[in-house]
Amino acid sequence: MNIKRNDLKLSPKSDHKPAVHSSALIKVSTKSVASTSNFIRNIIDNDKQSGKWNQRVEMRFPPEPNGYLHIGHAKSICANFGIARDYGGVCHLRFDDTNPEKEDMEYVNSIIDSVRWLGFDWKKEDREHLYFASDYYDQLYTFAELLIQHGKVYVDSQNAEQIRMTRGTLIVSGTPSPYRDRTPEENLQLFRQMKSGKFPEGSHVLRAKIDMASPNINMRDPVIYRIRFAHHYRTGDAWCIYPMYDYTHCISDALENITHSLCTLEFEDHRPLYNWFLSELINAGALTHPMPQQIEFSRLNLTYVITSKRKLLQLVEGKYVDGWDDPRMPTIVGLRRRGFTPESIRLMCERTGLTKVSSWVDFGLLEAALREDLDEKPPRAIAVLDPLKLIIDNYPKDSKEICSAPVHPHHIERGTRTFPFSRELWIERTDFNETPPKGYFRLFPGNRVRLRYGFVVECTGVDKDINSNIIAVHCNYFSDSKSGTQGSNHYKVKGNIHWVSAAHAYCAEVRLYDRLFKEPHPDANGRDFLKAINPNAKRVVTAYLEPGAQHFLPEERAQFERHGYFIADRVNSVPGKPVFNRIVSLRNSWSTSE
Repeated sequence: MNIKRNDLKLSPKSDHKPAVHSSALIKVSTKSVASTSNFIRNIIDNDKQSGKWNQRVEMRFPPEPNGYLHIGHAKSICANFGIARDYGGVCHLRFDDTNPEKEDMEYVNSIIDSVRWLGFDWKKEDREHLYFASDYYDQLYTFAELLIQHGKVYVDSQNAEQIRMTRGTLIVSGTPSPYRDRTPEENLQLFRQMKSGKFPEGSHVLRAKIDMASPNINMRDPVIYRIRFAHHYRTGDAWCIYPMYDYTHCISDALENITHSLCTLEFEDHRPLYNWFLSELINAGALTHPMPQQIEFSRLNLTYVITSKRKLLQLVEGKYVDGWDDPRMPTIVGLRRRGFTPESIRLMCERTGLTKVSSWVDFGLLEAALREDLDEKPPRAIAVLDPLKLIIDNYPKDSKEICSAPVHPHHIERGTRTFPFSRELWIERTDFNETPPKGYFRLFPGNRVRLRYGFVVECTGVDKDINSNIIAVHCNYFSDSKSGTQGSNHYKVKGNIHWVSAAHAYCAEVRLYDRLFKEPHPDANGRDFLKAINPNAKRVVTAYLEPGAQHFLPEERAQFERHGYFIADRVNSVPGKPVFNRIVSLRNSWSTSE
């Protein structure tokens, strides 16, 4: 057979892994960093210097299309695509689709969109390096028959429970299957009958013949094919036997000429099996040296975040969130809808680095990267989220005048924005206090404040309802105190509050999002993570915004002065009527001492 990787014709077409926990908490500097050296780059540098590879660096990102990507996948995406880019190579996007019951084209499309949104692609020299493990079913089957002929694998007729019971433990060796010594001829016949659908599910499996006494349980004759009468989203009903991940993954890497195969630390014990399959196929003449090198790094463990696909599904199905793209979710689609930027996620991944030490990363690091990225970008706007009516008694009724403010305070070249001033305004409820505490400089009876970008006013009284709740504040304004005019210099006040004209403001739905969990490790020690859900992770308010905010298009961002960064929701916003999501507040209000 002698199939060489470089000769194999590929046909491109258009995961959650168990966490490794540590008590360590990383709080990385928020200063900008450039691409830095790490142990993976050192390995690649050494390989290039030794001449191990006479080709470009080729890597791959291999998600299973059985769900939506989450923030944990972002680290792997940035590592694989980023390193390949920096070395002038290419990173393949390959879908590990060997589990037909759980995979769907919906997830394929979502993953493609998410990787592109993060700023990466798989094109090199006008060729799209987009692949599917199911592209290789024929080759995988052919290789399995070859391994049977060389006596390296066998058909086991034990059921799943019997195989589990004879696998052994970490301190007890496994027990060889009674079918382990079947002849290659018998194994080949049974395997072909498995492929032709003559046996029911669970009656036979194909196992590698390695070492049932190995201290590494992964090497104790692992199953590499099982019978599944399931419809595959790409191959339909053409197959009723499907290869296992450990068998498929390394061969897919070899067929695609992958040089460095990155995975997270939980696969470190799988590396001997990865190398075993490739070595046996090289010995059998099916593949050639050099073979891909598997390299493990620590996964991204963020505080206040759950990345288990099972638990994320529980959140969705239990209606604890509003779907996979809920802005509280750690999915890439959720982060995007929340308003996170690709640049901030890449920056966070760069700052956490690639190591072999498993540790926790403070969620505040991601938020800091987000604030840093957003500070220079979005325009400013005024929003009143908890409105209280302010009436300027000495301002003419039915009159208005225009006030102006910079689009961005640090970039005067971006121009100014304008909005009307009138007799009745909306201010924040927290900007008035009838009996203020010491050090309170905002509005209270007899005190003067500046209405930001407008006039100085002095509080003269309040209106209350029958329950003594304040429903309006009254004041007088000083007509010569308008911001930007010469007269404004004559007024010295300590308070400065924001406002919008009640008659001209845009009334909008604003969703105030925060961290989904109130505890840094919501599922620690097996506890019920649902009990750690933050009840204030989503609040919906009716807010009043300066009139120009009405023209924001879906996914346009702004800083609402004093409140934080917001985005026009990509799902519910329509032209002329945006709905806003809070992306992040201006400052971190969460403790970082966990």
